[in-house]
Amino acid sequence: MNFQEGEVIYINKPYGMSSFGALAYVRTRLSKRLHVKRLKTGHAGTLDPLATGVLILCTGKATKRIESLQLATKEYTATLQLGATTASYDREHTVNMTYPTRHITRELIDRVLPNFVGEIEQVPPEYSACSIGGDRAYKLARRGEKVELQPKVLQIDELQLTHFDPRTMQMSIRVVCGKGTYIRALARDIGQALGSGAFLTALCRTRVGDVRIEDCLTLDEFPAWLDKNI
Repeated sequence: MNFQEGEVIYINKPYGMSSFGALAYVRTRLSKRLHVKRLKTGHAGTLDPLATGVLILCTGKATKRIESLQLATKEYTATLQLGATTASYDREHTVNMTYPTRHITRELIDRVLPNFVGEIEQVPPEYSACSIGGDRAYKLARRGEKVELQPKVLQIDELQLTHFDPRTMQMSIRVVCGKGTYIRALARDIGQALGSGAFLTALCRTRVGDVRIEDCLTLDEFPAWLDKNI
């Protein structure tokens, strides 16, 4: 493989690592093996540190494909905890509010979820990489500054309930969506629509375009893969 000319690498990003951290891991090892100071690399769509799954990396001239790759349809699986919220809508922050859940049934969830299919408006999370006056929203939020983000129009093609446990008030979903969808914000909005609250306890990106998680390398597998392809 000619990484300097341009290649596309599919990585299964691990839990707890940023997308940039995964990119840096791969770039460092590629640069060392190619004996270059810093190989040109980029990724096609950020995953939150607490999310896992498909992360597409491009090297060399293949970085020109990043914009088109970001437009690809994406699929996620997610688990939501009902009855509570956090500032980031996931486990990065601790619970800041609790809500009643006794009224929530599978039948209610089945009635609510179709409202989020199709073209919808979504306000991005305060703790996101959205730009506000040149600053990232999450940086402003971490400094305690007020963050006001405008709703964005996006597309959700499929939203399926895959599991619901009325004892723990946890539900799992599968989402097929377009660019710009925040699954954390979707969890927030589903919680509100259920007359309660919700935040993510798990998130995995299982597909980007035709690239599935089964096609991806773990970071532990990458060095051996590199030995075979360089």
